[in-house]
Amino acid sequence: MKTTLTIAGSDSGAGAGIQADLKTFVAHGVYGTSVVTAVTAQNSFGISKIHAVPSDIVFAQVEAVMRDLGADSAKTGVLATAANVKAVVTAIERFQIPLVVVDPVIMSHNGDRLLEDEALVLLKTELFRRAYVVTPNIREAEILLGRSINSPDDVHDAARQIHSLGPAAVIIKGGHLPGPEVIDVLYDGISLMELKCLRVNSLKTHGTGCAFGAAVAANLALGLDLKNSARSAQEYTAQAIRGRIRIGHGYGALNHFWNK
Repeated sequence: MKTTLTIAGSDSGAGAGIQADLKTFVAHGVYGTSVVTAVTAQNSFGISKIHAVPSDIVFAQVEAVMRDLGADSAKTGVLATAANVKAVVTAIERFQIPLVVVDPVIMSHNGDRLLEDEALVLLKTELFRRAYVVTPNIREAEILLGRSINSPDDVHDAARQIHSLGPAAVIIKGGHLPGPEVIDVLYDGISLMELKCLRVNSLKTHGTGCAFGAAVAANLALGLDLKNSARSAQEYTAQAIRGRIRIGHGYGALNHFWNK
């Protein structure tokens, strides 16, 4: 069985973070392992508290997984501190972790900052260039580049700029732009592709970024190329929103097992 590793923050059960990643891995038929980088007090309304795990513990968790179970792909989420970013960079290199999907989680759904300023710098200068693909949403791309993104042309330009920071490829998730379709933009340094699906009108969207990134990582572990991994992940996420379950009173949970 293929194994996929998530390196991210915990969630109290609202459908984001490690819990969302592991559910997505199960839905795709890969064996999920996890490394906790931060403990959050979180529900469907947002995050009320966050406690970063010490970086030596983060590294030790990665080491424990890699020396025993290994990983066919990996995904990062909330890293919280500069020390944790450094620990993850070191672990990727030391254990030669393949096909790393970096979800640059900077802000929570309700606008709370989840990444230190120094950590953001290291994310851009150190972690991105070790990534197979980076998957920011529109708001994260704006923070990464320090400018607004308001149109499809802006998204195309942003994908090229983020790619210049070193990852093999970039997928900018387009859910924050208005329109009847969600258009994700994939750029691999050679070609730029728009991946489109009909927008699902729902407030049950908590953890969609986690589900998308985890689905990309799972698909890569299963041997799909990046384009097909991204297309499949987009469809999976849309169906998980459409198949929502009645849990939570805020931005509620996805149905990760809609196809089961």
